[in-house]
Formats: sequence, C-alpha cells, structure tokens
Amino acid sequence: MVSSLHGEEEIFDRLQKHAVDPKVLEERKKAVNERISGIYQKAQARLAELLEQNSTLPCTISSVQVLNAPNTRRGFLEKALQPLLSENKGRTLTLSETLEEVAKCTNRLNQFDIFEQPIGVYFDKPSQTDPSTTPTDLSVYLATKEKSRLLLKTGTDLGNAEGSAYGNLLWRNIFGGAENLNLNASLGTRTRSSYQAVFETPILSDPNFRWEAGAVASDTKKPWASHEEVLKGAWTKFRWLNGRGHRHEIALNGLWRQITGLAPNASTTVREDAGDSVKTSISHIWVNDRRDNPILPTRGFYTRTLNELAGCGPLKGDVAFWKSEVETQTAIPVPVPGIEGDSGISFTSSFRAGLLYPLGLDSDSKPQLSKINDRFQLGGPTDVRGFRLSGLGPREGPDALGGDLYAAGSANIFFPLPRVGADKPFRLQAFINAGRLLALRTPTGQAPTSNAEVRESVCHTIAELQNGLPSVAAGVGLVYAHPAARFELNFSLPLVVRKGEEGRKGLQLGIGISFL
Repeated sequence: MVSSLHGEEEIFDRLQKHAVDPKVLEERKKAVNERISGIYQKAQARLAELLEQNSTLPCTISSVQVLNAPNTRRGFLEKALQPLLSENKGRTLTLSETLEEVAKCTNRLNQFDIFEQPIGVYFDKPSQTDPSTTPTDLSVYLATKEKSRLLLKTGTDLGNAEGSAYGNLLWRNIFGGAENLNLNASLGTRTRSSYQAVFETPILSDPNFRWEAGAVASDTKKPWASHEEVLKGAWTKFRWLNGRGHRHEIALNGLWRQITGLAPNASTTVREDAGDSVKTSISHIWVNDRRDNPILPTRGFYTRTLNELAGCGPLKGDVAFWKSEVETQTAIPVPVPGIEGDSGISFTSSFRAGLLYPLGLDSDSKPQLSKINDRFQLGGPTDVRGFRLSGLGPREGPDALGGDLYAAGSANIFFPLPRVGADKPFRLQAFINAGRLLALRTPTGQAPTSNAEVRESVCHTIAELQNGLPSVAAGVGLVYAHPAARFELNFSLPLVVRKGEEGRKGLQLGIGISFL
C-alpha cells in the first residue's frame, strides 16, 4: 500500500509538472495561433472568391449611413459623402466598382482626422417590401468612432543646439465640421518663448481644400548674430491639393519684427538693423512629394518652390522685396547582386537655391537693401553639415549677417546597419555637401545705390557663385528615422572653407524633418 501510494504521488507530480511546463504551454499557444491563422486565411480566400465570382453584379447605392458620429453635423457628412451617392446617377455600378467607391469614401473621411481608423464598412439589402427599392439596391453603413475632441500634450524637445519644453492643446471638430483649433506654447534656451494659435477648417466638406488663420508671438535668441528677435503677427492661408498629389498654399502675412537684446560686441550692421520692422507679404508655396518616406526616403523625388512678395502695392510695411526659393531631392534604391528585392542601400541627392531681390526705396530714393530678418542663413547640421550654425556667408566681427543669394547641394548614400536589417529605421550614411551664400554686390564690391545697380548686382552675384570652389564638407554618420523627426549623429570633416566662414570638424547632432 505504501509503495502504491508513493507511485500515485509520483504520477500526480509528473502530471502537475507537465501541466505548467512552459514549453508545453508555448506549443499549445502556437498550435492555437496556427489554427486561427488557418481559419482566417480560408475565410479571406473564400471572401476573395465570392467577390471575384460576383464582381460584375449590378449594384445601386440606395443610402449611406454613418454610425456613432454624434458630434459631427449631418450637413457636413452629407456633403462629404455626396461623391459616393453621385456615382449612381445615370448608370448602375458593378459590385467591384461599388467597393472601390466606398473605399474612396472611407479614405476621404480619414483625411479629416476626426475618426479612428479603420472605419468599418457594412452592406445590407433594403426591405424588398418597400416599393421604392429595386433588386440592385444596397445600403451602406459606415461604423465610425470619433477621436477625442480634446488632446493635451506636454513634453521636451532637444535639437539644433536648442532645448525647450512645450505644451499643446488640440480641440477637434469644434462645430461638427472637422474644424480644429491648435494652441501651442513653448519655452526654450534659444526660442525663449513662443505662443501660437491656429484655426483650420475644410472648405465645402472637402479635405483637399482648407482655410487656416493663425497668430503668433515669439522671442528668439540668435547668438550667431548677437541679437534677439521679437515677433508678433497673424496670417491667413488657403491650401488645396489636386488629384495628382501637388499641394499649393497661398498666404497673406502681417508681422511686426523687433531686433533687440543686442550683445555688447554686436556688429555695426546688426546695430543698423535694430529696432522695429513691419512686413506685409503674400506668398505661394508649391510642393510635389513623390517619396516613399518623407523622413528617410529610399525612392522617389521631391520638389518645393516658394515665392513671396512683400511691401508692394496694397501690401504695406517698411520692407519691400521679392523672395524665391527652390528645393529638390531625388532618392534611388541601389541594387546589390545576389540580394533579391530591396537591399536597404539607397542614394539621395538634394539641391536648394534662393534669391532675395530688393524692391523698395529708402528716404534718399536709394534701393532699400535687405534686413537681417529676411536674409537667408546657411550652415549647420540640417543643411550644409560640417559647418557651424549659420557658418557660411558674409560675416562682420562675431556676427553671421546672412545673404541674398545661395545655392547648396548634397549627395548621401545610406546603408542598413549590420545585423539590424533593411526594415529597421536605422542607417549608416556617407555624405558630401557644399554651399555658397552671398550678399548682393556690384562688380566693384559695393552695395548697389540705384535700381540699375541692383539689376547689375544680381547678375554679378549669380556669376560669383561659380567663382572658385564652394565651401565643402564630407563625413559619415548614424541616422535614425523616427516617425516624428529624423536624428543624425555625424562625424564631419570640412574640406574647403572659404575666408571668414566657420567650419566644424568632429561630431555634429542634427534633429529635424527636412535635411539637405
């Protein structure tokens, strides 16, 4: 009896151990997952088969209902869904065409950013006892879930030699028509304070057409030019996106700028530009972005142009100029023999250029030359790497004065990290970049004193871009593409540094969205 009891205890212990064995539990979990996956795949295959067999069935969308959207206006939804209902006018759709149009409709609703993704889609046939229905009628139900109307975020930012703390309040769908109010406040080491309010709304319930109005007040320290800039103003914008992916933006801006807080050793030019300045301008931005990833592209191209007119005609203010910029980027994947598909190696080339043309006259009827507020700055970890922030271009004493004409280019090759894989957002890069930043000068090296000399100085300064080598730097680094921003840690070596400019040999950290 004793041995029998002892044997039963051993069997019980083995059964108990077997029941809690992690390997057995893992195998059971794997078997369950495989079974669920098999059922899902069979269901998907069956659904695809049914859709293929019935793809040519005639369908008529009799009604569209949006469920669980209590804070969204009925009139707004009716206009947003009108393209789906209008497809039925004059013709009968097939089932495949109906599914395609419903998918376009859900994508349209997702663009308003007021519903959680994905939006559920259900079909039902109306009651056949209703004399107003036909055998081809389908009712479409969109099961939505509205996003939180209030979103509050706080945090800290670090990048481009600046640290800051911020708070952001987003109020979505204010009046039930996808209107948004965004309030932002930040305090930092360089941007001492910044307060911004932006109201945005779609026009005629179309996510591709939007109107925006905003106001800003900021105080920014600019150590590269021995001053602070206090900025207050407002703007209104109209943005639209055409069917080919081209984005346009027209803006009317009114800004009061004040150069203050001069350092004791500030240059004469900075002191002359100190004080108040009012700028009223109208601007146009055109963007064509065909890249697969805007943060770290591996294929595609990007083009952006900016044109701004200030201080002319009804645009009042004490500055007058025409400002143009162009930016392009091309990314090409590099195939590797023996590796099928994407190797993770890519080549990217970028180019930027800009011109600021003065238009106004001062009190002595001489051309009103550009102020430091409006000139271009070049150099730093996000454009021409291997140079200090605003390290290129004209300088006076300790100050970077900026320029009226610039051109910069870069060539980068990216490699996936060993043992990390091409699907991860980490890359090693090798780069070489170059740039020139110039002020408008006549052939004698003087500032223009008449309109004829302004035109002459523009031609001369453009020709001067080709005079000698530009400032050049090369290096290697580590890149991390976060969804919100791109991080670069580079070791840079200046190869060509023109007289008066400031190169930076060694490690350089860059954080931003747009890189050269």
